[in-house]
Amino acid sequence: VILLGKQWKYEELEKTLNISKSALYRSLQRCSNAKFIAESQTQVFTINLLEFLIHGVKYAFAGSAGKITRGIPTAHSAAPLKKNIIAQQDVYVWASVKGTVKGQAIEPLHAVVPQIAFKNTQLYEMLVLIDAIRVGKPREIAIAVKLLTELLNKYGQTFNQ
Repeated sequence: VILLGKQWKYEELEKTLNISKSALYRSLQRCSNAKFIAESQTQVFTINLLEFLIHGVKYAFAGSAGKITRGIPTAHSAAPLKKNIIAQQDVYVWASVKGTVKGQAIEPLHAVVPQIAFKNTQLYEMLVLIDAIRVGKPREIAIAVKLLTELLNKYGQTFNQ
């Protein structure tokens, strides 16, 4: 979504996402099969993607707060949600030796998520909002859905398949 309208190469995505070209290719194929992206990989069907993120991601990638560890803030503990959620006692993090915050560990969507959080702030922001949908309380989820919808509309054209 962030790269929509820009020319990109597998090598660039491989470096940004810290995954192999073959894993990236398989992932994009699954996204195409699920109608999240066009077969040409030049269009994102944001309505379909948003529907899945709002209603399906918390079931397909269920998460819960774990042990206290050092890591990178996520969900309501990170921007952009942090400024919208006041007096939240629990801090959620993705476990990482590079992290500077102590909090309850949340299993990331993929093992490389903590690594890529430092490389791409736009992607980090989207992943934080997705985590809020996965593990948040109703108010946090509602704010995350609103902000994620705004981001998807900002970065991409809305196509429906």
